[in-house]
Amino acid sequence: MNRRTFIGAMAAAARVAAAQPSADFKNLRPMTDGVKPITDEERRARMEKARRLMHENSIGAVVIEPGSSLYYFTGTRPSGRIVFVLPQKGKPAWFAPKAEEARAQSLLPKYADLRLSAADAGLYRAIAEFLTDRRGRQALNSASVAMEERTSFSTFDGLRTAVPGTRFVSADAVTVGCRVIKSPAEIALMQHANNVTIACYQAVFATLREGMTSSELSANVAAAYRALGYRGDALVIFGNYTAFPHGSVQPQQLREGDVVLVDDGCTVEGYQSDITRTTVFGKPSPRQREIWNLERKAQDAALAAARVGSTCESVDAAARKVITDAGFGPGYKVPGLPHRTGHGIGLDGHEWTYLVRGNQTKLAPGMCFSNEPTIAIYGEFGIRLEDCMYITENGARMFTRQSPAIDQPFG
Repeated sequence: MNRRTFIGAMAAAARVAAAQPSADFKNLRPMTDGVKPITDEERRARMEKARRLMHENSIGAVVIEPGSSLYYFTGTRPSGRIVFVLPQKGKPAWFAPKAEEARAQSLLPKYADLRLSAADAGLYRAIAEFLTDRRGRQALNSASVAMEERTSFSTFDGLRTAVPGTRFVSADAVTVGCRVIKSPAEIALMQHANNVTIACYQAVFATLREGMTSSELSANVAAAYRALGYRGDALVIFGNYTAFPHGSVQPQQLREGDVVLVDDGCTVEGYQSDITRTTVFGKPSPRQREIWNLERKAQDAALAAARVGSTCESVDAAARKVITDAGFGPGYKVPGLPHRTGHGIGLDGHEWTYLVRGNQTKLAPGMCFSNEPTIAIYGEFGIRLEDCMYITENGARMFTRQSPAIDQPFG
């Protein structure tokens, strides 16, 4: 689940910064051993797959600025005015302003040429010369130049001015086509991230107490992650505010009988976890237990439906049917399940593709998703159970053990 709206994020961050953890977590030990980074060999294989997809989609080159796709292909996260161009054939190139030369030389992998320019306009001309040098202007115009989805409009606009007549397209066929299928090495890193988050949760949920604020519990999450050797944050919601999928900016204090929802993740070598646990502080009411059990049934239905060859929308439909058959909804109406059942996950907490109505993409081995149907009941509470799963030839497997009961978030 997307953990905050922008305004909520700002308010929550300010509260967490002001709050102090109420536990020191000295019993936790770092979980940093055994982490195996992605190898250079795997990154080279990724670029070769990208080139095959470029050929299949008549794409001459892909333009990528700093972000998760750049990290995926190159293993680096440069900042500033850096552009990476991967051509269908030939050696890739980095482009940077002349003023960035020393920093670029120290940061950028050497398998690509570094080309420097005097200013932004010169940067676009340098890229245009690189593209036309390879194939000539006529050949360039017969193939597309693809822009990675997070590339800035200013770069797109500069390039279309520098190379008039060129057809520019989305690079999703290449970047999503590569990233949506995770390798065993990627899945191992995601497994580690999920293991760390569960260890954090188990320690943090033990600190719940009457009168605790949501920001205090968030601070405890951050402190537990530090003790485990990582950085992470959390969306923490109490009581009737748990009906809002992205939380509330209202101050919250924990009271007996409140629903407690914690939605959170960390990063291991760039790869994300995203887990939600929902419980009750004190004894659950029959109503709370009923809705929690219904939510777990919906999560089970999504897990069972997530099989190779099934469509993404069919997984969403399986979870949604459980909830609507119980009298909620219908569709995306509240009370009920107001959002998609799951999102892709990997180097980004949310990435393509999505378990949502209308998405007819078929599941394939190596795809990874959150599984998080939510039941939101405004004025009462909300229940969300979220575990991430990966698709195998024999069906979906969770990275984490599902919660067995409302009063047993970890079994």
